[in-house]
Amino acid sequence: MSCTGHQHQTGTKFSILPSHECGFSLLQDLLPLSFCQGDHSDLIWIPALPSDFAPHQLPWSQLGPSEMVQKRSLAVPYGVPVLAISFLACVATGLELSVNNHAADFTLSTELGPPISLSCLVHNSSQAEELLWYRGDGQVGLKDGNKVNISNICISPVNESDNGVTFTCKLARDKSVQVSVILDVHFPPRLSGEETLHVEEGKDVTLTCNSKSNPQAQTTWYKDNHSLTLQQNHHELHQTSEVFQLSIKKVQKSDNGTYTCVVESPLGNGTRDFHLIVEDKKPVFPKEAIIAAVVVVTITIFFGIVARKDTIFKCFKKPKETTLR
Repeated sequence: MSCTGHQHQTGTKFSILPSHECGFSLLQDLLPLSFCQGDHSDLIWIPALPSDFAPHQLPWSQLGPSEMVQKRSLAVPYGVPVLAISFLACVATGLELSVNNHAADFTLSTELGPPISLSCLVHNSSQAEELLWYRGDGQVGLKDGNKVNISNICISPVNESDNGVTFTCKLARDKSVQVSVILDVHFPPRLSGEETLHVEEGKDVTLTCNSKSNPQAQTTWYKDNHSLTLQQNHHELHQTSEVFQLSIKKVQKSDNGTYTCVVESPLGNGTRDFHLIVEDKKPVFPKEAIIAAVVVVTITIFFGIVARKDTIFKCFKKPKETTLR
């Protein structure tokens, strides 16, 4: 193998060329020109090292012929730091996590009930690495034997509240190294809402059908078991991902009846009945007229008292005593 590169004023410089999964690397960086001439025996080779390798456990004096760093012009004091630098660079760039064999963020589809397991694994690490799990922003408590290099969590049973929740596995010493999984929990429609509503004739009323489902369902309204015919300026529909509303403006006696919210999804259908009872109008007294009458009566009484104050006061005066002689 020959060694080539680009020429600088102070010599030729090369870069680290990593092999598969950092098994070994050819270091041609930070070397003066005199160390990169001739055949391959002048190059520095990093042998394939076991995953539990620690540099202090492998002194140069114990290296065999196949493990010895090949050198012709490089002295031993240069070889030790070069090996360490190359090894650390390999570890820093190759360390990664995977969750259920996914090295990048992903979405996991599941159904209600059966538990699911998430397994986080450290790759390309030469040391024990502590792992952390998060559910949303909250950290998940892990047992001591379930934190190092591999960590598993189980969601059991899977329910509706788990839908859309993000579970994230992070490296404890560098939380930027992480993999997230979003749960996509499929479940049929679940309906709720006030079943009986009383409304006065002429008032507005809204029937609210709360529906939770995944995937999102389609809704149809019925009245007395017949498809509801929407009337302009009388009926209005409002819909969000979980709320379906039917508004009726200025309710009439003809609006009295049973309204049914029918929700359909690929996983099943759901229905909810709403009984609308339209009551007679209550007699309305004009407030302005009543207030005006009260004011008039009060003022009249006040001035009447003022005009007859002398007569009124005489009635309360004590009669004088007459002395007999």
